[in-house]
Amino acid sequence: MGSDPHIIIDAHLDIAYNVLRNKRNFMESVYAQRVREAGRPIETEEGSITVALPQALLGRVGIVFGTLFVSPAASPNFTDAQISYSTPREAYQRALAQLDVYQRLADEHESIVLIRTQAELTRVLASWETGKEFADHRLGVVLSMEGADPILEPQQFEEWYERGIRAVGLAWGETRYSAGTGHPGPLTDMGRELMEIMADFKAILDVSHMAQEAFFEALDRYEGTIIASHSNPRRFVNGDRHLSDDMIRRLAERDGVMGVVLYNRFLKQDWVRSSGSRKNEVTLDNQVIAAIDHICQITGSAQHVGIGSDLDGGFGLQSAPAEIDTLSDILLIETALRARGYAPTDIASILHGNFLRILRRTLPI
Repeated sequence: MGSDPHIIIDAHLDIAYNVLRNKRNFMESVYAQRVREAGRPIETEEGSITVALPQALLGRVGIVFGTLFVSPAASPNFTDAQISYSTPREAYQRALAQLDVYQRLADEHESIVLIRTQAELTRVLASWETGKEFADHRLGVVLSMEGADPILEPQQFEEWYERGIRAVGLAWGETRYSAGTGHPGPLTDMGRELMEIMADFKAILDVSHMAQEAFFEALDRYEGTIIASHSNPRRFVNGDRHLSDDMIRRLAERDGVMGVVLYNRFLKQDWVRSSGSRKNEVTLDNQVIAAIDHICQITGSAQHVGIGSDLDGGFGLQSAPAEIDTLSDILLIETALRARGYAPTDIASILHGNFLRILRRTLPI
């Protein structure tokens, strides 16, 4: 890992969601887009934009997991036609539209590379090697499905894999495959069958959003690689969206990695933007590094934690830690870890090495 380039891997960004639902332009600086969004409903409802390609590259974010995210119609959070679905076929169609966003970005812009193979991973890493110019840098996108309902039936996963999907989270809320956030319970029979098929393809199982009972069952059953792409310790914010210490230990026993979410509501108990909580009440050192440190203490090493920022995933600038203005600022996590006394090798593991280990283990040649 010592020869790996100095980059950040962000294991959870809802890029296509923002392009389709929020009409944002991933290729354009967030600052130009903030001017257009000022005073509009998106700024009030979700917050100011923080994620775009220029800010990713400026912050040395070299690889992201880009999601396909669709929401069950029963959920009150996302009711618009681009995201909400009532049937499996609708979920499939919504997710295909998001997949097309990523494909078009990669087809039209040489600075974006879809990472589906080891060769594509190597290509992206090479673009960040010492001596490369800024213009040489590439953003690699690993395609990830958040909530498995777009998979019409377990056997249809092969189609999604051929289209480039390399990670799947079975749940968001409740799905046909698993109990999820706000819906306690186990995996379904379809979920168990889907996991068997995913394992045959060496796909990554993402256990973020899975209900606790389903989480433990998945860790017992799944024969492949497991991550929690965007999950925080329950130690700091109690609730079923987060992982208990026992869940964190079990994930580490499977050599999994969890990505810390940069959402104030997931970092500090009772922080709610609408209640008048302030952005500066949450800082990198007091909350984000504390969460990372807790995971390291629970698991006994720095090998099972990374970053899954979820920035612009239903929240924006106003609900991110004090130091975070745009995606580029997650590079400040490196400075904060160094100030805490973390060794350079451990910092590299947290910033990129741990999720890179996952990709090298799972991607086909």
